[in-house]
Amino acid sequence: MEKIKVLLVEDDEDIGEMLQMSLQVNDIDVTWRTDVMEAQKVLKEALPDIILLDWMLPGISGPDWVKFLKNQEENKRIPIIMLTARSTEEDKIKGLETGADDYVTKPFSVKELIARMNAVLRRAKIQKGNDVISVGSLSIDSESHRITIDGVDVMMSPTEYKLIHFFASNPNKVYSRNQLLDNVWGDNVYVEDRTVDVHIRRLRKILDAQGCVDLVQTVRGFGYKLVSVNS
Repeated sequence: MEKIKVLLVEDDEDIGEMLQMSLQVNDIDVTWRTDVMEAQKVLKEALPDIILLDWMLPGISGPDWVKFLKNQEENKRIPIIMLTARSTEEDKIKGLETGADDYVTKPFSVKELIARMNAVLRRAKIQKGNDVISVGSLSIDSESHRITIDGVDVMMSPTEYKLIHFFASNPNKVYSRNQLLDNVWGDNVYVEDRTVDVHIRRLRKILDAQGCVDLVQTVRGFGYKLVSVNS
């Protein structure tokens, strides 16, 4: 079985060395760099399977680099997990809305980190396998992250994109807030239930403006679902 290739960007020497050694013991191939400029050079040589990225870095911060990568055609599909001591809900939402796939708060166990990595890689594999998803007039191109309704491009934030992609991949199925947190925000990420409601409202506003009224529906007492045309 081929090893997972990780690019670790962490400026703390003790944490970086510990993570590199611990992941390598678990048969994971780790390339460790201490700043974004050096990490960028690594990407020019070969793409990793996943990036583990510290928030506070010299020069360019982790969130700023995530935004940069997500606007690059060659790098935007690399899964990214933010590693940070910032633990407030506001920080977590900010980290995820930059386009990061998961958010791990320090201190954390290597066992938890590997579980998070595997979950993110599974989701990335599923999305990669479904290149184009269509539900009625809605079309989602997973490769380009392009969303169209009746052929018209629709702009969404990374979080709203992940929500609609998940719903469209599982039409007519009802998901609770906790299930959406696990599948969209990531396993065991602490985000309050109301955060899901906020993003659902934003997503509905975008869809409603394009004529897709009630595409995402509330199932009282259970959660939310996307209703396909044939339901």
